[in-house]
Amino acid sequence: MTELATTDANNKDPQKPSPEFYRSQHKLRLSYMPWLYFELKPAHMLWARAWQEEIQIYLQSVETIHIGNNCFIAPEAKLFAEPGRPIIIGDDSYIAADCVLHGPITIGNGVSINHHVTIDGGRKGIIIGDHSRIAAHCNLYAFNHGLLADQLICDQAIKSEGIFIGKDVWLGANVGVVDGVTISDHAVAGMGSQITRNIEAYHIVAGNPARIIGDRRNKT
Repeated sequence: MTELATTDANNKDPQKPSPEFYRSQHKLRLSYMPWLYFELKPAHMLWARAWQEEIQIYLQSVETIHIGNNCFIAPEAKLFAEPGRPIIIGDDSYIAADCVLHGPITIGNGVSINHHVTIDGGRKGIIIGDHSRIAAHCNLYAFNHGLLADQLICDQAIKSEGIFIGKDVWLGANVGVVDGVTISDHAVAGMGSQITRNIEAYHIVAGNPARIIGDRRNKT
């Protein structure tokens, strides 16, 4: 407990963590629950915005990344975007802790990518439309190996068709999406779904492989 004791003269309780410790924990909370960033009170937003500006300036200086206005990128997220494989992030979007993103990826406005999501754009790329929600532990891979029986998997040609996710799509936790899939606007995939074929607008799917179980237009 002595490690948490403050040396701040304004803090009279030696057992009480200093404001710096509270802020460290607050940053960690924001990293894993980044929607809270957009609800911060003005006093907290002052330090949080400066913290985010530092993170985002660094990312845009070392990778081929463009970050829009009013975004949140957790420092624990890993973004990789070589020349020719950019990551483009629209306004008001967030990427939570422990995500791994490898371009090419285009993320729309108001998109949430929650913790431990992996997105790899392969060669053709992944597009995620405005206001879509990607829940924790989803995996999207826009490439695949060949399956010829007379070759080792590691020696086979890799193909990439790309993945398209429309607007207002919700992928529940632990959803997987394979290369070549289009998920149209307003569709929903239930937790644990493995999406191996296209999903039409407003359809609700679940299972492995994912199958239609409903339509949002029928919900009241």
